[in-house]
Amino acid sequence: MDVSDHGGRRALVVGLGISGIAAALRLRQIGWTPVIVERSAARRSGGYFIALFGAGRAAAERLGILDGLVDRDPDGASYDIDRTGRRRPGFSFKDFPGRPWMMMRGDVEEAGFAALPSDVEIRYATVPTRIEQDAEGVDVTLATTGGMSATERFDLVVGADGLRSTVRQLVFGPDEKYRRRMNCMAVAYQLPRALPAHEQTDCVILMEPGRSMWTFPVKDQPPTVLLNYLTDDVEAEFTGPKADRVREAFGPEPTGRILGAALDALESAEHVLFDSVEQVHMDRWHRGRVVLVGDAAWCVTLYAGMGASTGMAGADLLGTLLARHPRSVSRALAQWEWHLRPAIGDLQGNGMQMRSLFVPANRVELVRRRALTRMLKMPVISRLFVPWQRKVTSMKEMDFAHPDFAHPGPARPAPAPA
Repeated sequence: MDVSDHGGRRALVVGLGISGIAAALRLRQIGWTPVIVERSAARRSGGYFIALFGAGRAAAERLGILDGLVDRDPDGASYDIDRTGRRRPGFSFKDFPGRPWMMMRGDVEEAGFAALPSDVEIRYATVPTRIEQDAEGVDVTLATTGGMSATERFDLVVGADGLRSTVRQLVFGPDEKYRRRMNCMAVAYQLPRALPAHEQTDCVILMEPGRSMWTFPVKDQPPTVLLNYLTDDVEAEFTGPKADRVREAFGPEPTGRILGAALDALESAEHVLFDSVEQVHMDRWHRGRVVLVGDAAWCVTLYAGMGASTGMAGADLLGTLLARHPRSVSRALAQWEWHLRPAIGDLQGNGMQMRSLFVPANRVELVRRRALTRMLKMPVISRLFVPWQRKVTSMKEMDFAHPDFAHPGPARPAPAPA
């Protein structure tokens, strides 16, 4: 640990997800006193599958949690299917160099939580309702669901509270200034068993214009499923039961046996992610002594596959630069943002590009995707795609959170001294 003399500085970390746990862990490593507040009444369990690329694994190693993580990819077959059950070899992440580790979101949260020292304070059912700051610190009013409220002083506030960040709204302004919808819904949950006519280790993909189903196998347990569909009215999707909205999106045609089994499983799934796919675009991720990390700041979307990796990388680098500039929080935050922005910008662009891979908008995109899948399976032709494959993967494998990493893009002027 690179513990420095930070004079007992206190940091409020808002959110007990991957980014929040990583931020608290790294701040504690450098000698700060983090206090975590979480909206939920207890630690949330469950969660959907995630990919952990090289950038995330490097950050996890520095955070001291990599040994608690394992690759859950069972290395099975991948199939593209239609509603009748006909299948052909399908797209696989193994087609790309630098194959990511596949795991459940809860795996990362559990490893991070286990690594937190016992003296890190966690307050559940608590949210910030007011944030005011001056040059020396931040006054935060914290309220509980029981109606209690109190104002406390902190040296730093870390907003790690996700796409709909309360910290971002209180300090930077309303959501509509920063959230960019992709007019797409994502629904993720665990299946009770393998899909009909398939093994538990199979990745099964059904693609149609404007909608898709992906199943991701997970070692030693049933697969998880990701349903995607485009919509012209995101707000309408949040009205009525989730299962009804999904069935309407995948109708009116008969579902067939395989898609039907996946939709039936949604009815009884214990944990369901049902949300719009959005990115967050901000000119600045910090203001004074308040900084946003992870989805609250940049949300690359699940199509980029880098949410957990960038959340941990951002938190890891934040602690590193605070330790490097112990006398100037503003200098540390400026350096942190300057260092991260090029890589995050690349990944956000990749998230937009990958949308058509996960859910083609029309028949043209669908035909293009099928052609790409076929060509990647042909050894001679697939060599033509090697430069593209390496470019896509390298941005996810690069350890861009290392303090000495230099982004390969155009040179940038260093931030002005604070």
